[in-house]
Amino acid sequence: MISIIIPFYNESGSLPVLTGQLIDVMTKIKKEYEIILVDDGSTDAEHQKSQDPNSKIQIMHHKKRLGKGRALKTGLENSKGDIIVFMDADLQDDPKDIRHFLKKINEGYDFVNGIRANRQESVIVKTYSKIASWFLRTFLHSPFTDINCGFKAFKKEVLNDFSFYGNNFRFFPLAAYLNGNKVSEIAVINNKRKFGKTKFGKSKIFIGILDTLTAYFLFKFSEKPLHFFGIIGAVLFLIGFLVSLYLAIERIFFGVLLYQRPLLQLGVLLIIIGIQVVMTGIIGELIVYLNKKSNR
Repeated sequence: MISIIIPFYNESGSLPVLTGQLIDVMTKIKKEYEIILVDDGSTDAEHQKSQDPNSKIQIMHHKKRLGKGRALKTGLENSKGDIIVFMDADLQDDPKDIRHFLKKINEGYDFVNGIRANRQESVIVKTYSKIASWFLRTFLHSPFTDINCGFKAFKKEVLNDFSFYGNNFRFFPLAAYLNGNKVSEIAVINNKRKFGKTKFGKSKIFIGILDTLTAYFLFKFSEKPLHFFGIIGAVLFLIGFLVSLYLAIERIFFGVLLYQRPLLQLGVLLIIIGIQVVMTGIIGELIVYLNKKSNR
């Protein structure tokens, strides 16, 4: 079975068109399927509750807006398919591309991500996406061209090593790759939005930057936190030590008084902060060790 999961918020104009297109495409594909719509606390209108004759459509409701990650998790918890398809509800994703995703899955790939051709978005969003993709390719060796594309398909077993929370759905493709799954990409159509307005505002760009840094830390240092905190702490400690050593030489050999030297407080502060940061890494290592030990 193929489970198509579609989270949405205030998309009453798009949903009837999208579900109609999906039913038409999936009927032609001739595979068993289900369409799971997850309403993330919409306020625009009462959404259609009618289903197609074969009862292939399910609608889940959040009482308030909990975010796309939580909506995807709700959809997954209620899905029955062996193959999962994520897509957006704004009609920018074309259901006809599902056939191409399934073809890649049948070729033996575990995870297939979309690459939006002729993206219908602002220059700011495109620039952010390019910078984020460059960062992930450079520092985490990401194989993906358009990691933020919401259109993707994968085998359900890929979820065994991943849990959705917060905004980490943005880096689900990267997690699938780093966990050893066979991944691929295909070009997908990116239509212009017909109804409503985009939910991606300027504030989300800043949030996206923080999420990117979070992903870097989690994927790179989640099992070796001392490698991250130790380097930072050591650098701070070294700077503080060199400052203090310089001041000590001035006092001992040149008789320079230090009580009016703010540099002394800075040196001592850097030494203390450096030690604390290193200790944070050691505590992190202890937590990882105890967690691994308890899960044996």
